[in-house]
Amino acid sequence: MQALRAALLRFADDGTPLYERDGLVVFGPDAEGRQVVRAVGAWSQLADRVAGLAVRHLPGRLIAPGFIDLHIHYPQTDVIGSPAEGLLPWLENYTFPHESRFDDPAYASEIAAVFLDELLRNGVTTALTFCTSHPQSVDAFMGAAQRRRMRMIGGKVLQDRHSPDGVRDETEQSLRDTEALIGRWHGTARLGYAITPRFAPSCTEAQLRGAGELAAQYPDVWIQSHVAENRDEVRWARELFPQARSYLDVYRGFGLLRERAVYAHCNHFDDEDRALMRDTGAAAAVSPTSNLFLGSGFFDFEGAQRVGFQHGLASDVGGGTSFNPFHTMLAAYYAGREGQTKPGVSLTPSRLWWLHTAGAARALGLEGVVGNLQPGCEADCVVIDLQAAPLLGRRVAQARSLEELLFALIVLGDDRATEQVWVDGHAAT
Repeated sequence: MQALRAALLRFADDGTPLYERDGLVVFGPDAEGRQVVRAVGAWSQLADRVAGLAVRHLPGRLIAPGFIDLHIHYPQTDVIGSPAEGLLPWLENYTFPHESRFDDPAYASEIAAVFLDELLRNGVTTALTFCTSHPQSVDAFMGAAQRRRMRMIGGKVLQDRHSPDGVRDETEQSLRDTEALIGRWHGTARLGYAITPRFAPSCTEAQLRGAGELAAQYPDVWIQSHVAENRDEVRWARELFPQARSYLDVYRGFGLLRERAVYAHCNHFDDEDRALMRDTGAAAAVSPTSNLFLGSGFFDFEGAQRVGFQHGLASDVGGGTSFNPFHTMLAAYYAGREGQTKPGVSLTPSRLWWLHTAGAARALGLEGVVGNLQPGCEADCVVIDLQAAPLLGRRVAQARSLEELLFALIVLGDDRATEQVWVDGHAAT
């Protein structure tokens, strides 16, 4: 049993933030041996229940759920910060040449370790992750995540056309490899598998059809891909799949829209696309730093809320510019004000935080499992130092409400504020 005492943030089922200025969270094994939240709430109400248990008192800290990154590329760790005119030149000049190196298991293992340690250093305890087209890239990622006790989801990229040598795969072999990787990793420890077409233009109809058949055969695995990231890509998809109503509709036609399907970006949607996401249970991984960096467009938060489909926040490293959730939340705040409609929306700080924790868990179909600190949730959390930088400390001291406190962290926080991360009930940093 582990008990942590400090200011405490968690979320009710409707997304309402629950805050204790002096709170307590207790981790311990459940009946199945999983490390979960056993008790949580105000210290004044729980102190008698933990008599005799060593309590770590952390004044000046905030205990919050571990962050969830809904879309990220571990092979692009060393590509972050590479300049390009836009998405397609960036892929051609940086991403594909770098990803070709992941046929080497030793190199894949090296980058997987750096990637996961960087996530932990920034308070991210769960991520939905692209690997490369090489099966060994999945093995390296999953093995490194298992050793760190992390709940991670990842998959081998499918891309059998419009891709250079070194990353292009072969249709039938790619599907056999995917099924073998599902058998090897899905449900092992805290790991999950995601069927991963890179994006529709990189896949033949035969490969997309095979991916959809695997998704039907294994309904509890995830699906991840990209859609409607920028206008050039949308035009390309329309030329390649003229029978589809929209870029998103391409995936529907191959059985790749359902619950546990997460599509990155979703910037250039109309209301029919939004309704299709809602009706199929698919979710959007909003990637604001990547969208800004590559000039791809803005996710329409107003449209998503109006039509009512699930969405959460993602870094999209290496197109994204930071592993840090504070930077992602701030970029989402900017993007929400811009949007595709006028006026945009002003996302509240607690809503931004929810979209990167409990809301992201809901989008993954893992509500009540990760992304929160309610009883029964798995024991992943971040301890944030509210005095980590001088200006942050000054602003936090003047906060008159929870919203002001959270927004100060979003605007002024960085990796220095992540003092400690707990994964599966164990201190990871």
